Formats: sequence, structure tokens, C-alpha cells
Amino acid sequence: MWLVASSFGSCSAQSTGKGPQAEVREPAVAGQFYPGSAAALKLAMQSYVSDAVAPRTGRPIALVSPHAGYIYSGQIAADAFKQCEGQRYSTVVILGTNHTTPDMRKVAVYPGAGFRTPLGVATVDSSLVDALLKESPDCALEAGPHAREHSVEVQIPFIQAVLPDAKIVPLVVGTQDLGILTRFGKVLGKVLSGREALVVASSDLSHYPAYDDAVRADKRTLEAVAAMDPEGFVSATDALMRSNIAGLGTCACGSAPIIVAMSAAKALGATRGIVVSYANSGDVAIGDSSRVVGYGAVVFTTGAGGADTSVLNRPPSTSSNAQFSHEDKLAMLAFARKSIQRFVESDTVPLARNVDARLLQPRGCFVTLKKHGELRGCIGHMTADTPLYKLVGTMALHAAFNDSRFEQLRAAELAEIEIEISVLTLPKPVASARDIVVGRDGVILTKGSRTAVFLPQVATEQGWDRDEMLDHLCVKAGLSPGEWKQGAAFQTFQAEVFGESDH
Repeated sequence: MWLVASSFGSCSAQSTGKGPQAEVREPAVAGQFYPGSAAALKLAMQSYVSDAVAPRTGRPIALVSPHAGYIYSGQIAADAFKQCEGQRYSTVVILGTNHTTPDMRKVAVYPGAGFRTPLGVATVDSSLVDALLKESPDCALEAGPHAREHSVEVQIPFIQAVLPDAKIVPLVVGTQDLGILTRFGKVLGKVLSGREALVVASSDLSHYPAYDDAVRADKRTLEAVAAMDPEGFVSATDALMRSNIAGLGTCACGSAPIIVAMSAAKALGATRGIVVSYANSGDVAIGDSSRVVGYGAVVFTTGAGGADTSVLNRPPSTSSNAQFSHEDKLAMLAFARKSIQRFVESDTVPLARNVDARLLQPRGCFVTLKKHGELRGCIGHMTADTPLYKLVGTMALHAAFNDSRFEQLRAAELAEIEIEISVLTLPKPVASARDIVVGRDGVILTKGSRTAVFLPQVATEQGWDRDEMLDHLCVKAGLSPGEWKQGAAFQTFQAEVFGESDH
């Protein structure tokens, strides 16, 4: 849904505060990777930070944060920056991934005065830039690699939201040489020593395996990241790339920034890596589970040595026949509304997580929207192949924006909409229409290439008997009334139906 170069100059310790060096970089991916208006971006930041994982440790020295479009990775990025809430940092060093300048072999330091986002200008810490250029032969002032690079830019709104007083040092890491990366990390740590500084490594994880393969591969990668051992990290990701995982193009598209952050954090006294959260693009309501990108939030800090990867232990699945509590139903209804509201207001969606295992069981469902009692949208998915909680969000978005019978839902209508959810049992074939019980059964009619479905409550709401219902189902399938009497096949299913007006 979101989409996401020049020659490299010589190293110079020239000041960043005068002449053409004082330019402010304008946004390159606002309106693509993240909301383009200040109002929408502010709402997105508030929502993501509010939903973020609470701080799990003391003062972070470095973070790993993803850099995909916010609609996919924004919540995991917010989880990373939330770990810094309540702490004071004067400067945030952003280690970006090199997506745009293939011939670059050094670390490109942005030479201008700041980066602009819809939330304002994040000012470059010119004194720290000068100190870094003086100490490290591996970096150089160069604006070109920053011009279209999204991996640095997408971190800045989170800095502006969580650490609004901090300046920034934007870097694009252009080499994969382990020796250079660890050396530069140590120099970065030396330069930052005694300063109130945070290091942020911008990196996504696996590209583009299927969902289950991504979960396994990303778990191994994150374990290696949390171990804070650059050589071990390289060995682990190399082994994964040799393991013939279908579709796996990379384990971490920011491996170089991660290695620099490891080395810098260790030079600054970090002894512990903590995985704060994990998800992939298949976990969000608009995500495709057949081809995903992984995202992890990691913090490097002091304290008892060793890695903490406990969040990667996912809860066991439950039976597809598990019953739903009153609280489960409220949670699903709230998530459906939140998904619609977040999308219409800020082009983002909430992440489906932190729910009871009952809501992670694969079930089919329909989401129905009504306005003043009249249908305003209804779309569902019959097959039990998706975790229910995520599917509720997906179907809510489809009902609001992709039901071809209606115009897309407008923000002004939200307060007038009532949401109803129908959680389905698995469809079963029946021998004939005589086996269909009106009010109990939902019906799938198939004749030739034509098919249509009614939920169990439709016939009752409309006052139809069985024959009338089947006539209307024929019309919905593009057939003539009565064609169900010969050559049609039927499947029935039941539904647990609940709506906002019931609670």
C-alpha cells in the first residue's frame, strides 16, 4: 500500500553551519511512507506511542527500529522509541541503510542544518558532526546519499514525538565491511562518550518469505542482534541465507547500521540486548501473509549481561471451537472500529496483538456496518485461514472502504455507524435446500461459476422464508429467481453474531 546516489565526496571537517551546508532537507517520502499532513502525522504518532510497549529497562544506549511504511512497521518503531520515554537525550544519531547510492563505501554524514517533516525541522547537531568527522576517516560530508533515502527520514517523526528537544546526526552507512563497521562504531562510541546521546540503527528484517518462515528466520536474527556480537550476527544471518528459505532476499536490510550500533553501544557500556517487540507485515490488517517483511524493536542497555528474547515466544494456539467471552467480543468490536478510525484519520492501522489466544484462532468472519439501521457495508472471509483478531480488522476496513455497493466511508460518518461482527463456523455441504433452517443457517449457493452467500441473520431481518431467501440469493449470484431449484449446490454454516448495540 505504501511504496517506498550521486558520487561520494572526500572526507572533510568543514563546518555544517554556513553557506550551502546550512540547507534543510525537505521530506522525500512524506505522504508515501508516513502521513503527509501535520494533523494526520500527529494523530498517527499519538496513536502509535499510546499503544506502544511500556519501557522494559533503564536508560537505552541504542535502539534498532524498522523503517518501512508506518502502516506496516510504525507500531514496532514506536515500541522502540517508547523505551526512551522520560529520559533526556540531547542528540540522536540515526544510522540509515543505503538504499540509493550503490557505489558508496563510507558513512555519509548529512551536511545540512536539519531534516524537515510535517511536524517541523529536526536540527542537526553540527558540533557532534564536526567531532565525528575529525575522529573518523570512515565518514564524509555528503548530501547525495540522503536525498532520497527513507531509512533515516522515517525515524525522525518518532524522535520529534518522543524526544522533541533532541538534535539529530543523520548518517547513511554505505559499506558492508565488518572491520570498517566495527571500527566506526567504536569511534562513534568514543565521540558520544559523556554526551546525552542515543544511537538508532534503522533496519527491517526478512524480505520476502511467507509468514511462518519469516517468524522463524526473524527469531534467529533477533536472537543474534540481542547477543550484541557482530561476528555472531554475521554468521547467523549468513547461515539463514544459505538455508534455502523460499523468498528470503535478506535477513536484515540494515545489517550494517545494526553492527555499527552494536559496536558503539558496547563502547558506551552496553551489556544487554533486549528484544522489545516483533511483528511482520502479515500481522497488520492490510498485510499479505504469503510475502512479508519482518520488523523488530531492540534496545541495547546496561545491566545484567546477556540477551532477553522472551517476547519472541508466541502463545500457543487454541481450538477453533473455543467460545468467546463478553470481553472477547468487546475487544473485537473495539478493534474493528479502531481500524476504521485510524485509517480514515491518519492512513495507519493498529497492530493486532496483545489479545487472548482465543482471538488468535483461525476463523472466518463478516463485518457489517449499519447507518441508522440501514446497511452501509458488509464484507467477510469464509475460510478459516487467518487469525480471527487480525481478520476482524481486515474485514472492517473492506466493509468501510471496499464494498462496491457503497461509497467509501467518510470520517464524518463514523459516529453514525454501528458495527456488527459475525464469527463463522466452517461451512458444510447439505444434500438439498430442505436441510436449510432459516434463522439458524447461513447459506452459500453455488451454480456453475456463480456463487453468493447470506449470513444467518439476513433472512430473519428481511422477513423471508426459505424459498424467498434462496430466490434473493440467486439474484445476488447473478442468477434468476428460482434457479436454485435445479443444479445448485448448498453449504450451510452458523455464526456467532454480536454488535455494538448489544454491549
